[in-house]
Amino acid sequence: MIITKTPFRMSFFGGGTDIPEFFEKYGGSVISTTFDKYCYVTVRHLPRFFEYKTHLTYSQMEFANTYEEIQHPAIKNAMKMMDMHELRLIYDSDLPARSGLGTSSSFAVGMLNAFYALKGKYADKKKLADEAIYLERVLCNESGGWQDQIAASFGGFNRTNFRSDEYEVLPIIISPERKKQLNDNLLMYFTGFTRFSSEIQRANHITSGEKHLQLKEMLALVDEAEKVLTAKTANLDEFGRLLDYTWKLKRQTGMRVSTDNIDILYQKALDAGALGGKLLGAGGGGFFVFYVQPSKRAAVQDVLENFMHVPFEFEDGGTRIIHYTPETYINNKEI
Repeated sequence: MIITKTPFRMSFFGGGTDIPEFFEKYGGSVISTTFDKYCYVTVRHLPRFFEYKTHLTYSQMEFANTYEEIQHPAIKNAMKMMDMHELRLIYDSDLPARSGLGTSSSFAVGMLNAFYALKGKYADKKKLADEAIYLERVLCNESGGWQDQIAASFGGFNRTNFRSDEYEVLPIIISPERKKQLNDNLLMYFTGFTRFSSEIQRANHITSGEKHLQLKEMLALVDEAEKVLTAKTANLDEFGRLLDYTWKLKRQTGMRVSTDNIDILYQKALDAGALGGKLLGAGGGGFFVFYVQPSKRAAVQDVLENFMHVPFEFEDGGTRIIHYTPETYINNKEI
């Protein structure tokens, strides 16, 4: 039996510039972090006592005897890609799916990590990220960028640069005290809405030519935000003001990025003292993160009392195996 633990990501700047249609022309960069909310994937070979060959448990339950019978596209394609057979797979999560935190990519990374371990093989973080990108973007034909899979695999507070068909993950060097201050100044709330990120990306055509101006400006903000984080003399509050600016730019990239309810929520937080914030992920719902000075924290929490506050801490581990019990398995080429 294998159990993997894979974090979710929080993207601050550069979202949208990680989509190949954009970064292959202009380059791309994203600042993001993973935090202490995780998905867990448990896999083992299913004993041969049942009428079915594969048993899957996520938000639904599936029983299958062939690959073609599997309804979940990522599981089906991952099993085919890695020649996996006779599995029991269980997915569990600290946060809901389709909520803007890269949950589907965290699942893809954690699942691939578990599959390799079940085969008795080691896969490094880059291999897992690369194969999760291929799984979601090519085999499953889902729209979107590359940042989610990379963040889930590598973990940590990073700047990820994209160019041509390559990427590099660069940890942002920031003192523990400053990093804690940033963490303490961020408040995350669940808006109550969930959606498929790939559908939002496809509906908004975020990489269409007329949106490139906004994406280029969002890309330029990555450099500014990194300077605020790493310069010892910089006022960290500027990070919050830049979040406000990048959110306003992002809203211009598509009608389905925001909704009237989200706009009202955001304005309430600003009126109560938040310096800025942004909806996490492609838009349309999910989680909102706000930058709030300590003196304004209580006021912001009061006006957002009808929404769920989700405390969190940054984490640095990325995907990991938390339980490993090897199995003896003879493949009979049935799933």
